[in-house]
Amino acid sequence: MKLYHYTRILFCVVLICFAQGCGSVFGLPSSPEKSTMGEYTSYTTDLKKLPLPKEKIVIGVYKFRDQTGQYKPSENGNNWSTAVPQGTTTILIKALEDSRWFTPIERENIANLLNERQIIRSTRQEYLKDVDKNSQTLPPLLYAGILLEGGVISYDSNIMTGGLGARYFGIGASTQYRQDRITVYLRAISTLNGEILKTVYTSKTILSTSVNGSFFRYIDTERLLEVEVGLTQNEPVQLAVTEAIEKAVKSLIVEGIRDKIWGKSVDAMNNYQAVLDEYEREQTKNKDRVIGNRFPHNNRQQLSFFANVEAQKVRDDYVNPKMNIGGKLGMKFFLNENFNIEFSGSYFTLENENIVKRSYLIPEVNVEYLLFPKYKFSPYLYGGFGAMYSKFKPQYKGQFGGGLEYLVSKNVAVRASSQYDLGFKDDWEGLINGKRKDQALRFSLGLNFYIGNK
Repeated sequence: MKLYHYTRILFCVVLICFAQGCGSVFGLPSSPEKSTMGEYTSYTTDLKKLPLPKEKIVIGVYKFRDQTGQYKPSENGNNWSTAVPQGTTTILIKALEDSRWFTPIERENIANLLNERQIIRSTRQEYLKDVDKNSQTLPPLLYAGILLEGGVISYDSNIMTGGLGARYFGIGASTQYRQDRITVYLRAISTLNGEILKTVYTSKTILSTSVNGSFFRYIDTERLLEVEVGLTQNEPVQLAVTEAIEKAVKSLIVEGIRDKIWGKSVDAMNNYQAVLDEYEREQTKNKDRVIGNRFPHNNRQQLSFFANVEAQKVRDDYVNPKMNIGGKLGMKFFLNENFNIEFSGSYFTLENENIVKRSYLIPEVNVEYLLFPKYKFSPYLYGGFGAMYSKFKPQYKGQFGGGLEYLVSKNVAVRASSQYDLGFKDDWEGLINGKRKDQALRFSLGLNFYIGNK
């Protein structure tokens, strides 16, 4: 009895050590961390690399706030925490400093500044009566030639969600993701006449991901083993807001250079030509962008050629069917954006271990439907007819299947698919037995090369 008790204690200790080890492997925090400097975003570096102006522009920001009024989404009751950080004015001022194009002046808490200056004047008048009056005068405050207004005007939750999972004999894994989105507007206003000189608009998605794995199995009738591991990662909203604001500041600077609203601060246009060209390319590309940071170009041309490697397995009247490797070559002709006709030829091996083995050449004709023809990633479905030729009499069949295609470049796509073949007769292997026709299952991976006009 004691041995059994000690064995259970040892087993628990081993499991705890294993869990701790998994935490280290997955990079999970296991001890307190020191405070660090704030992270840079990709646009922090871009702002610091901008060509410098001839002279800095004095600029004021009174209020750049969260205008959404939205609270954090919660699955368990009400959550009164705001979805967007409330210090966006401070983030904007930091971005203006990083750009080195502006001299920001204090306007958000101008009352505090004026009150402190009044205290200084009163103190000097009361305690420094014998000092020269000119030395007691405070220098004038800087005034801004341009004011910045705007704010975070939108926070959209769950603009895109999804996941994938599988479980087999108590072993399972799953992954989930969610995308939110924030939108920022920023405008520059002339203090001379109140004219709105420029308005820019940027957005940033916020990604949350979760990966989980589990093992659930009865070891015997009284013993159950259950193991779980998981990792969830949420992109910080503050960093997303910072990146969107920094992008807005960069866009404001570049468009101001292009439209000549910065006046004497811009020296020679040649000094900024590289930045202007890069921004122009980005704007051209952005014209076709849709929600989800996708670019639905109609990249697929009217004609394509493809080559696949296949894993093939027959389901016939004999036992012990074996999986073999084959291949397929073919071409596709698009009738419109969604539909195409496919002509192909494949090499197929039918084999039952130690019983029969036959090789076939199979021409096929299919009609294929591409679900998202203007996107790089798209599912597709197809179906058609084919014939199986060998040294024996030809066999005829129908087939249907589906898969996924991803454009890795303008003319090359990677494809993964599965296909189900159903014979019109029951004698692929030379034996007729039972009511079920001979069938086959194929899994393929290949490349699709697009040529010709769109």
